Amino acid sequence: MRTLREVQIDLVALIVDEYDPAIAFFTGVLGFDLVEDSPSFTNDGRPKGWVVVRPSGAQTGLLLARADGEHQSAAVGHQAAGRVGFFLRVDDFDATYRRMTTAGVTFMRPPRTEPYGRIAVFLDIAGNRWDLLGTVQAEEDAAGAQVH
Repeated sequence: MRTLREVQIDLVALIVDEYDPAIAFFTGVLGFDLVEDSPSFTNDGRPKGWVVVRPSGAQTGLLLARADGEHQSAAVGHQAAGRVGFFLRVDDFDATYRRMTTAGVTFMRPPRTEPYGRIAVFLDIAGNRWDLLGTVQAEEDAAGAQVH
């Protein structure tokens, strides 16, 4: 009998123009941890980096991949073909939204509440669309606490 073992998505590649501005955005603006920033090489020996950022306490991270060539450069900011392709769930939506707004993050429209949570669409440094998500329950608890 075959036994199951734990499986998880460890990294998702995000194509960026340059490493340093992307690291600054994800660590400084979004508050992610820089897990690794190591030199690496392409299959044909050209230098590249192995750069991993991850939200504190999260299991899944982003591998920041510098665009290599015209085809990859064309994908910067368009990895999900104009759709929201990344989802950042936070415990305190309002505080995170205020902090990100103050840091200059571009939000596409004001926050709204959906059945799956409080949501606001923002752009990362490359122009990819992300959902900032907060739980509906947390928002309802905060509203109820203000009424009393």
